[in-house]
Amino acid sequence: MKFKLVIVAALVTLGGSSCETKQFLNINTNPNQLPTALPNYVLTNALNITATNLAGNTIGNPGQNANELGFYWAGQWTQGNGYIINTSQFAYQFTNGDFNYWDTFYDNLEDYQFVINNADANNQKFLKGPAKVMKAMLFQQLVDMYGNIPYTDALKGAATLAPKFDDQKTVYESLITSLDEAIVDLKANAFAGGFGTSDIVFGGNTTKWIQFANSLKMRILIRQSRVSGRESYIKTEINKIVTEGSGFITGSDVGIGGPSFFQPAAGQLNPVYDRWGYNETGAKRALNNYPRPTQFLINSLKAAGDTLRLKRIAYATGGESSSTPGVSTKAEIAANYSGTPFGASSGYLPANTSSIGPSLIVKGDYNRAYIIMTGSEVQFLLAEAKQRYSDVTLPNTAKAYFEEGIVQSFRVLGANTAGAAAFKGSKIQNYDWDASTDKLAAIAIQKWVALTNFSGLEAWAEYRRTNLPVTPQSGQVPDARRPLRLFYPNTEAGSNVANVSAQGTIDVFATKLFWDVD
Repeated sequence: MKFKLVIVAALVTLGGSSCETKQFLNINTNPNQLPTALPNYVLTNALNITATNLAGNTIGNPGQNANELGFYWAGQWTQGNGYIINTSQFAYQFTNGDFNYWDTFYDNLEDYQFVINNADANNQKFLKGPAKVMKAMLFQQLVDMYGNIPYTDALKGAATLAPKFDDQKTVYESLITSLDEAIVDLKANAFAGGFGTSDIVFGGNTTKWIQFANSLKMRILIRQSRVSGRESYIKTEINKIVTEGSGFITGSDVGIGGPSFFQPAAGQLNPVYDRWGYNETGAKRALNNYPRPTQFLINSLKAAGDTLRLKRIAYATGGESSSTPGVSTKAEIAANYSGTPFGASSGYLPANTSSIGPSLIVKGDYNRAYIIMTGSEVQFLLAEAKQRYSDVTLPNTAKAYFEEGIVQSFRVLGANTAGAAAFKGSKIQNYDWDASTDKLAAIAIQKWVALTNFSGLEAWAEYRRTNLPVTPQSGQVPDARRPLRLFYPNTEAGSNVANVSAQGTIDVFATKLFWDVD
């Protein structure tokens, strides 16, 4: 929340050969005045920073990125036993000095605010809509980690050095309004000329941005679906989305970067590949042995006969073949997939456990887009909306959205989508819609599977909201307690002490967020 100098990395690379020669000896240049960055360059850099903040690629610093922590606390991943157990993650022994995603998220938000503030003056109005959509996504994630946060007073630089905190429920409502404003901007301002290249998400496709905004609105609305008194509001907002008419992300995903952006050079790889996979020369990262799919996840997939997705979520024991990228060293049969109990500190070494699979890591595949929202998640949001509120104007049935959610999960994992049809009429609980006795539970559990490897923060938020699936407690914890939120970081407590103190005493095992009702 402190005043931040906007520094745009790699402008020479992004700008090509058009840079003008700097006049270092110009005596009329004020050395204390920052140069002006163009909004299109800042947007590109901001999007890349978002990917890095969520995925993380700090070698030797495991567990310090937001999505990774979510995968652990949602019960999808755990730690390999080739390392000393991380007690902050798996014994829940953490303080306000751990898991500081606050500073990096707010720094990133400052970049998007810079784009919004400067787009008009630079004749780049088309950048405001995308920047507002990304702001909304990051602010929701901050609420989902910390509860009350600075919002109306935030991002004002030196004008407000000690911003007040806003009520988390009010922030959620404001995010819906801000996404409505983003959609208005997107409809009014098509990308001009070659500026689409600065948009490393949709390449300047404003329709896709509007569909992403609508999908984020559904995420925000459904997160509140168990809060008493919210039904009328949620139904009204869903009907407004349908009336708007642009629809949702369908049959594809929202990803940052991709083959035209990520390069085979240090610091320019897809951040997931760089952190848990390989470096720019193809050498395996030490952290490749760190995250492991949990025993609960793998055994659940086996029990349901969900082996096609299993083989994409994880590699068989022994990991990826050194000679055939994307293929396991051992035969890809169910017996060769072995999960690690959540929080286990011994007995499950890398050689005899499964590792993160080809849906995420394939040697040489360094330039995939970093996915921030899957088409599968959107279908499960729509399924829950229709199941809870049958009279909303969404055109399909809850069953149709649910079954399409499974299809889209197969697709994004790289599995044959025809395999999803095998679950129709299978009588398998939480897979076959008709046979599932609790439809909302089936949606929650399938969404949990579909978020694996892609959206850890979302998986942890949904786990807290639904309490599903019922995952085993960490082997490092003797009781049933689990983290419900994070502490406000000591950096904010030091510089904004009065406003942090006004939030009261935070107990991370008891102080629930407003949407976490049980």
